[in-house]
Amino acid sequence: MSTLQEFDSIEALRGALTARKVSASELANAALQAAQAQSGLNAFLHVDPELTLAQARAADQMLANGQAHPLTGVPIAHKDVFVTQGWRTTAASKMLANYTSPFDATVVSKLALAGAVSVGKLNCDEFAMGSGNENSAFGPTRNPWDTQRVPGGSSGGSAAAVAAGIVPATTGTDTGGSVRQPAALCGVSGIKPTYGTVSRFGMIAFGSSLDQAGPVARHAKDLLELLDTMSGFDERDSTSLEFCDGVANAPGRMRNEFAQHAAQFDANGAKPLQGLRIGVPTEFFGDGLSADVAAAIEAALQHYEALGATRVNISLPRTKLSIPAYYVIAPAEASSNLSRYDGVRYGHRANQYGDLADMTSRSRAEGFGPEVIRRIMVGTYVLCHGYYDAYYLQAQRVRRMITNDFQQAFADQCDVIMGPVTPSVAKRIGDNRDDPTADWLADVYTLGVSLAGLPAMSIPCGFGGAEGKLPVGLQIIGNYFREGQILAIADRFQQVTDWHQRKPEQK
Repeated sequence: MSTLQEFDSIEALRGALTARKVSASELANAALQAAQAQSGLNAFLHVDPELTLAQARAADQMLANGQAHPLTGVPIAHKDVFVTQGWRTTAASKMLANYTSPFDATVVSKLALAGAVSVGKLNCDEFAMGSGNENSAFGPTRNPWDTQRVPGGSSGGSAAAVAAGIVPATTGTDTGGSVRQPAALCGVSGIKPTYGTVSRFGMIAFGSSLDQAGPVARHAKDLLELLDTMSGFDERDSTSLEFCDGVANAPGRMRNEFAQHAAQFDANGAKPLQGLRIGVPTEFFGDGLSADVAAAIEAALQHYEALGATRVNISLPRTKLSIPAYYVIAPAEASSNLSRYDGVRYGHRANQYGDLADMTSRSRAEGFGPEVIRRIMVGTYVLCHGYYDAYYLQAQRVRRMITNDFQQAFADQCDVIMGPVTPSVAKRIGDNRDDPTADWLADVYTLGVSLAGLPAMSIPCGFGGAEGKLPVGLQIIGNYFREGQILAIADRFQQVTDWHQRKPEQK
C-alpha cells in the first residue's frame, strides 16, 4: 500500500505532515509512483518528477519553519486547461500540443502559494468540450471502476485520478456539468461554485459566461479545503466578483459559512438537518432516468429525511429547454474564444499551405478535433446575421427563464435542490460513436445550474449498472453564494454513510 492510501482525507494528511510522520517529498514520490503504476487509465497528460519534487522540498521547508498552510505538502493535480509554468498546457488538443505557459493560472498560483504540490496535468475532453473524456486528442481516460467505460467529462482525468487514489484532490472546470458529471461516474465528490467566485484568469476559455473552476476529492471537507483557497476576487478577470451577497469574495468566506451550518447541525442533536427543506424537481425523475440511478437517489433522499430534512416536491418546468439553450450559447462563445487559434497568434500551424486564408483553414482543420469543429460550426452559424435573433438571443431569453425557475423555487419552496447528476451510470467507451450528439442529452440535469450560474455539487450515493458496481452521484444545488451550506449538508450525509470511501479494485 502506498503512503497516500494510508490516509483517507486531507485532514489526515495534514495531521501526519504536521506531526512529521511523513514528509511532503515522500507523499509526492508516492503520487508519482501511483501515476506511473496506473498509467493505463490515461489520466495524466504530463508528469515532470523534477518539478513536483522541487515543490515538495519547498513544502517540507515551510513545514520545518512552522509556516505551513492547510494544504502544504498535499499532492494535487491540475486539469489541462489551467495554464502552468513548467508543465505543458495542451487543453488535450493537437492545437496546443507543445505549449508551455510563461505564467500560472490564478487557481494554480493560489494553490501553490498554499503549499500544495502539483503532480502534473490531467487529461480532459479537448478544450473541455465533451461529457465522456473521449474527445481528448491524446486518447480517452478510463474509469477506474471499469476501464472499458468513460469516467465522464470533461474533467474525466481529474475524477479518475482521485478515484484511483493517485492524488487526494484535483482541479477541474465545469461549463455544463464537467466537474459534477465525472465526479458522479467515478464515485467521488466534486463542486462547481457560484459563477464569478473563482478566477478564470489563466483558464483556457470554452464558454466565458459559463466556465467555472471547481475541485474534485473524496470528501466534502476536502472540497472545502481546496475551494476556499481557490476562491477570491481577481482584478485580472473581468467576470470575477468582488463581493458575494455583501461579503468580500476572499478565502475564509466559504469556510466560515460551512462552520456556521455545521454548528447549527450539531446543535440540532439527533435530527441535525431539522428544518432543512429539500426541493425535489419532478422533471428530474421522468422518462430517461434509469431505474438503478433513480433507486440510489431515492435511497439518499430517504437518508436525508432520516437526518431531519423535509422533502418538498417542486417543478423546474424548463429543464428540458436547458439542452437547446446551452448548445446554442456555449458553442457561440466557443466559436468566439477559439478564433484566436489561427496558426499565427496561437497554436498549431500547417506545414503546407498557399495563401494566408489557406494557412488558417488548414491549421485549424489539423489542430482541432471533430467535436471542437462541430461546436465551432454550430456557434458560428447561430451568430451569423439573420440567425442571431432567432437562435442566440432566443437562447439567452430561455436562460433567463430557467434562472427565474430556480429563484422562484428557492424563494418560496426550498433551501436546496437535490436530484440525479446523470440519467445513467457510466457508458462504455465508444457507445455513442455513431451519434456524436447523444452525449449532449446526458447533461440534462446539470445544464440548468450552469446557465443560472448557481453552485452545485455531486457526492457518491450508491451503485448501479447490471452488476451494481458502477457509482451513482447525488446532485445538491444551492442558491447563489451558498457553497458553504451545500458542502456542510453533503458532509453531514458523508458522516453517516460510506459511499465516498468506497474504492475500485486496483488491477
